[in-house]
Amino acid sequence: MTEPEILPAERSEYRPGEGMIKLTHLIYALHALSVITGVATSATIVGSFVGGIPSIIAVILNYVKRGEVRGSWLDSHFSWQIRTFWYAAMWIVVAYLMFITIIGIPFFFVIVALAGLWVMYRVVRGWLALNDRRAMPE
Repeated sequence: MTEPEILPAERSEYRPGEGMIKLTHLIYALHALSVITGVATSATIVGSFVGGIPSIIAVILNYVKRGEVRGSWLDSHFSWQIRTFWYAAMWIVVAYLMFITIIGIPFFFVIVALAGLWVMYRVVRGWLALNDRRAMPE
């Protein structure tokens, strides 16, 4: 007779420590600081988000600490934050590629504005879900 296979616990059964939850709040705060910098200065929101020191520190923390949240609901927040950063970076590249063509200059402004709104939405939605201790969609 073979032994039954023991499957790993579901995400909801892994409980991250309070320290990791606080760190995730800090990471959202760093991202929010970059967004606020983009709103309050002459920089764009998405440009400040991707190129700002707070967001760069936040993404580095995401990568360094990601192993400690694997299998927990916080893992979805780390993935959410990392994807937000890299998709925003992609949209910045697309916008600047548009900018180098005369015809694409209006598209540059539209892309930058929409990407900025999207970044704000992602930071707010993620932070609210974290506050409610809910996982983010994959």
